[in-house]
Amino acid sequence: MVTKSTLQVWPIPAFDDNYIWCIHDGKSALVVDPGDAGPVLDYLESQSLTLTGILITHHHVDHTGGIEDLLAYVATDSLPVYGPAAEAIPGRTQALMEGDRVECAAPAIAFTVLEVPGHTLGHIAYFAAGNTPRLFCGDTLFASGCGRLFEGTPTQMSQSLAKFAALPPETAVYCTHEYTLSNIRFALAVEPNNADLITWSNTAQALRQANKPTVPTTIGHELQVNPFMRSNQPDVIAAALQVSGAAALPSPAHVLAAIRAWKDRF
Repeated sequence: MVTKSTLQVWPIPAFDDNYIWCIHDGKSALVVDPGDAGPVLDYLESQSLTLTGILITHHHVDHTGGIEDLLAYVATDSLPVYGPAAEAIPGRTQALMEGDRVECAAPAIAFTVLEVPGHTLGHIAYFAAGNTPRLFCGDTLFASGCGRLFEGTPTQMSQSLAKFAALPPETAVYCTHEYTLSNIRFALAVEPNNADLITWSNTAQALRQANKPTVPTTIGHELQVNPFMRSNQPDVIAAALQVSGAAALPSPAHVLAAIRAWKDRF
């Protein structure tokens, strides 16, 4: 599921299940969350691409571990490294906060920064508007799932996902892990009668059997199949009430807290 347009977005596999996203125009390239420099360098060289910038969503080493080797490879002091202002990012040159703009000339793309705490406290995402809107969301939103709450709270994660839900439904969602099949298994435990989810399960299994990525998906798709984006839906609320034993779950954040705790032990 690779975007095909003048601007290409390509998944570079890393580690066991990471994707490092390469955004390029056939000549110049940005990479998102390069946890490992090796596969990035291999891809850049195979495609004759020049690295012009690095985008970081959060501080975890599987997203930042390749930065220093990439900087050494480029051997220039002018390569921008964008990252969250609230977290320590190796080599960062541009510290970003909510509403900041990232304007890249080559490849030609502009992003608005969204602060999306939950997985980590300083986590950010990069949203590119336009005819083909794109969201690079790190470990906040996954296909049919969301990130673990290592530092943030359920309320923060709920608010972060609400920001994503407000984006155009056709927005392509570029998350950074291939967790889709396990996420779908849990989602089906929450909503076993969700017809869209059942169809998606079959599609995702076929993609993985063909050794193809299940991402990107879209915001509209996630609103149909992702329980963490559906915490205001009656079936999700009912499942959360049953599994938590709570008398009431008065807000989407309470529902998310219940199903996130369920997922953590699933």
